[in-house]
Order: sequence, then structure tokens, then C-alpha cells
Amino acid sequence: MEKNIKFPVINLSKLNGEERDQTMALIDDACQNWGFFELVNHGLPYDLMDNVERMTKEHYKKHMEQKFKEMLRSKGLDTLETEVEDVDWESTFYLRHLPQSNLYDIPDMSNEYRTAMKDFGKRVENLAEELLDLLCENLGLEKGYLKKVFHGTKGPTFGTKVSNYPPCPKPEMIKGLRAHTDAGGLILLFQDDKVSGLQLLKDNDWLDVPPLKHSIVINLGDQLEVITNGKYKSVMHRVMTQKEGNRMSIASFYNPGSDAEISPAPSLVVDDKDSKYPSFVFDDYMKLYAGLKFQPKEPRFEAMKNAAVAAELNPVAAVETF
Repeated sequence: MEKNIKFPVINLSKLNGEERDQTMALIDDACQNWGFFELVNHGLPYDLMDNVERMTKEHYKKHMEQKFKEMLRSKGLDTLETEVEDVDWESTFYLRHLPQSNLYDIPDMSNEYRTAMKDFGKRVENLAEELLDLLCENLGLEKGYLKKVFHGTKGPTFGTKVSNYPPCPKPEMIKGLRAHTDAGGLILLFQDDKVSGLQLLKDNDWLDVPPLKHSIVINLGDQLEVITNGKYKSVMHRVMTQKEGNRMSIASFYNPGSDAEISPAPSLVVDDKDSKYPSFVFDDYMKLYAGLKFQPKEPRFEAMKNAAVAAELNPVAAVETF
């Protein structure tokens, strides 16, 4: 498709050569105008990616496919006679890497699969931190600024959502994943290169994110929009169901720590009137997001701003003790 050709695909290896400035400009443009981009030559070993993909698909077939079919029957989704707007056609489990791993608490994972996912998770974490520093460079922020903000007092939150989107007999009746922006920081996606489905909203049109073998798709979450004072944007995206093929999606979320204080970077705010976004604690935003994930982000930002104003008008009385 012609629209796919326009989607920003960035060769990260060019950062080490004469095309560094051009590559940095491509990243900056993608962050400002797309909220998404796709990385090739990102440094993740292809054999590791192939093993993770193979084992993820095997794990679904062996341990999750039957549970998914039972879920469909229990919710009356096995017939799909009418359009469904409150359920997603996906099978998922979650791995938490930071601050504490739950890798060995996930049932039915083989030792080989756990080892591969641990290695994959650590490498994606390193790539996320490398990308955050590249964003700092483009934004004129000191190196490490974003990582420091994300750190809070306990370090960042980092986890992986492992999803399968099975074939759907009536794709027009249900989404694989309903439209939303991501609440957190930086999202790094290893997606199926044969079965498509991921789309983003750009200029009021839904565009396909092209599936490329061994690529990593990057998208920006709400927190980066706030910290950059709107220079970079989080973007609505969704997953469409397909009649044929089981789509694999391994999305890793590099997010602020729960007590991280999020606000526009001072150097990106000209004056008080230029500050478009509220200041808040990340965990408070996540509590709000939990009930409003599939709604526009702007009311969430407004609610956090109103909460901050209310707190200023009605501060908790300090109690002195002697």
C-alpha cells in the first residue's frame, strides 16, 4: 500500500556513521508527527527474536488456545451475531521485569522460554534506555534526563504484554484491541511479520503499521507527551482482527516508576502560559487511566490538571510535632 511506504522506518545502525544527523532528524520528525516509528538494525539478535517468536506461538497453541476458545463461549462471542464494542479479541499474559520480576511465577512456561524471555526483556530494556537518551538529544535535554524522571525513588516500571490475536470469523464485528493511547512512556513492539492488524490514527485516517521481519515498532505513551509539553505526541492505535492467521504481538512498556513525578520539562516551557500539561504522580494517572483507557487522552490530562488545582486550593494541613 502507498500509505505503508510513508510510514517512518529508521535504520538505527546509521547513528554510527556519516548519516547520524539525518537519522536523528528522522526520529525527531517521527516523534512529532507520527508518535510511531519502526526500527531496523536495532541490535537485538535475530536468532533470539526467532526463538522468542517460535516459543511464543508454541506456548499459545499448547497452553492458551483452548482457554481462549472457552472464553469466547463463556461470553457468547463464538457466534458474533452483533457488533461487540466492550471486549477485545485477544489472548494475553503479562511479564513484569522491573522493579521485581514475575517471570518464574507465570505457569506453563518452559525453562527454555523463560530464559529466552529474560534475555529478550533485558535487551529491550537497554534499547529503551538508549532511545530515551536519543530523544533527550533531539529535545535539547541533558543526557539521562528522561531516565531520571522515569526513575522516581524506586526505578522505572518495565513489563511485557505477550498477545496472540487468533483468526476471527467476522472481523467486522469486533476489534483485536480497541483504539487507545498508551498511558506510559516508551513502548517497544516485536510484532508478527506475516499477519498484520496494527493501525494508527494519523490526520483522521487509520494507517497500517507495516509488518517487517525482525523490526521493532516504537510508539510514545502519554507521559512523553506531558514531559515534552506536547512537542511529541502519543497517538491512538488499534488492532484489527483478521479472518486468517494468528498474529503475535510482544509489546514491552518502559514506564515511569509508580512514585515518579511527571511534568513538562522546564526547558521546554517558555512561561507559565506555555505549560499545556499538568504535573502529577504517575501512579495517580494510572489509576485514572484504568477506567478511561479506551477514551480520548485529553479528558484524562484535564482531570489531572483539575486535581492539581484542587490540591493547591485545599492543601492538606501540616501538623507540627515537637
